[in-house]
Amino acid sequence: MNLLELLKNEFSSFGKYERIFFPIVILVICIISFLTNDNKIALVSAVCGIGYTILAGKGKISCYFIGIAGTVCYSYIAFKNGFYGNLALYSLYYLPMDIIGISAWKKHLKKDTCEIKKVKLSVKERIIYLFSACLLSLILTFILKITGGKSPLFDSISVVFSVFGMFFTVKRCIEQWYIWFFVNLISLIMWLNAYLEGSNCLATVLMWFVYWVLAVYFLYTWNKEINKKF
Repeated sequence: MNLLELLKNEFSSFGKYERIFFPIVILVICIISFLTNDNKIALVSAVCGIGYTILAGKGKISCYFIGIAGTVCYSYIAFKNGFYGNLALYSLYYLPMDIIGISAWKKHLKKDTCEIKKVKLSVKERIIYLFSACLLSLILTFILKITGGKSPLFDSISVVFSVFGMFFTVKRCIEQWYIWFFVNLISLIMWLNAYLEGSNCLATVLMWFVYWVLAVYFLYTWNKEINKKF
């Protein structure tokens, strides 16, 4: 299969409005970033991150290849802004999980659309994971306070819930989008504060806003698809 055929397969299940809206979002972020002389690594991170989220939302395994590039870039800007919890999350967890995700998703692809088969957790599993995430967030908050990181509460919440979110992504669970809705909102507030304090990271702020919007959209589409099975 050549590159053209691969791209055709990856985008074959995209709807008419998705093919228009998704590229426009990326283009707008690029334009705003250049007009405001934003950090170029932050721009690459934003574009890769949004591309990853879109492809992951569509259940396309190619999301992980773009995710690897975005993970490296985001790790760098998290370090430069003192968000050490996010730095550890992306460099020590997201990067290996991107690689694991490729292997895990290959086993659960639909033959007709090359998309993953989507699943959901039981009520009992949801309660257990939620309690665990809240407890770990409190523990990490105290650790980040000791290390002198910025916004330890927001940083710890975004880190811990992101760990669970990425786990659910690899496991193909719809619960990931509930988590991403929450995490993306917290991260948006965190990076907006950094931008208002003088950090050159507007593209990152816009990236998290788009992430939040996409989480709402894909929560709806995954719910719609999964409900057809039950």
